[in-house]
Amino acid sequence: SSNGSSDGGCLMSSNVCNGSCTKREVSVTSSAISMTVGIISNIMALFILIKAYHRFKFKSKAAFLFFASALVLTDFFGHLINGSLAIYVYASQKDWERFDLNKSLCDFFGVCMAFFGLTPLLLGSLMAVERCIGVTRPLFHTTALGPHHVKRLLGVTWMLGLLVALLPILFQRPYLVQRSRSWCFFRLQGMRDWVDVLLPILFSVLGLLSLLVSLVCNTVTGLTLLRCRGQLDRNHHRHCRNTSHHSEMVCQLLAIMLVSCVCWGPLLITSIILIIQDHGEDQTSHMLLVVRMATWNQILDPWVYILLRKAVLRRLFQVALRLCSPHAKLTSWWQGSTLGSSMNASSSVTSRPDFIGLDGPFLPDTAIQSAHPLSLKEGFET
Repeated sequence: SSNGSSDGGCLMSSNVCNGSCTKREVSVTSSAISMTVGIISNIMALFILIKAYHRFKFKSKAAFLFFASALVLTDFFGHLINGSLAIYVYASQKDWERFDLNKSLCDFFGVCMAFFGLTPLLLGSLMAVERCIGVTRPLFHTTALGPHHVKRLLGVTWMLGLLVALLPILFQRPYLVQRSRSWCFFRLQGMRDWVDVLLPILFSVLGLLSLLVSLVCNTVTGLTLLRCRGQLDRNHHRHCRNTSHHSEMVCQLLAIMLVSCVCWGPLLITSIILIIQDHGEDQTSHMLLVVRMATWNQILDPWVYILLRKAVLRRLFQVALRLCSPHAKLTSWWQGSTLGSSMNASSSVTSRPDFIGLDGPFLPDTAIQSAHPLSLKEGFET
């Protein structure tokens, strides 16, 4: 019986070890795949935005593209740093007592989570304010938002996000390992004083306020563009051409705001609920889920700039129209064939030389017959 019990214990321990090892490998693999997808997506979006910024460098769209490039760059570094830290924690079996004795890694992880979480929300609201001013007050936008002012606003936004992230370190309230032991964040439960309560509330309130500002500014901008499109005057075509660029940017802002609300809204609201009510175990069980939802913000943000472009949307609309309506496909084919024949005809006419000599090539017979011989003779003599 002793051997049997010992064998059973060994078998049980081996099963637990295999289960934990398999779970750790799955976590590391999923984190690595998520980080790779996020890095590739942000690089693609950054390349598109930089190319567009150089094309519109001295136009009103330059400020928006500059802020958008800064947002994608922030998401890129956030996904790279936070993903690398998560992979290291999972690979080390989440044994913080072994690899983080002085709590420095947890503090760094918490600062990165707070900075790369709050800064994109602030940049999204800043982009919404910039577009609202550009549409409603174009003259003020031209004079007040020059390249120097735009760079200064970007620096202030980054510094604000970094300051909020460093407040726990400055007030000697270090970040804590959360219940899942896979990430570090503000103290949301346990023994706390007013500073421990103030810091996560400040983070959550700033994030929710950024989403609210984006919602208000995007609504004002959209209504203004709709009113401009409804006005019919002599400059109607110019208005349509200007509003097309604004509409593209507003669509991107709306998509960014929607992604931020879906990804970061649950974490911000859950943090406030935990701080106010302090339910402990009941409320913190799904914190890992809302954190993973927040990390998807850095993956979905670049695809907004990759997909929501006029060229891509126009091509997708054409493909959808052809797939949904066979009659539209037949009509487009007929128009294409008619256009092709007309283009061939026009090219055959325009390929003739402008100067026609006496030796040829000659005009058609109908053109020669329409001219009077005496008029031709007088023309030659003159």
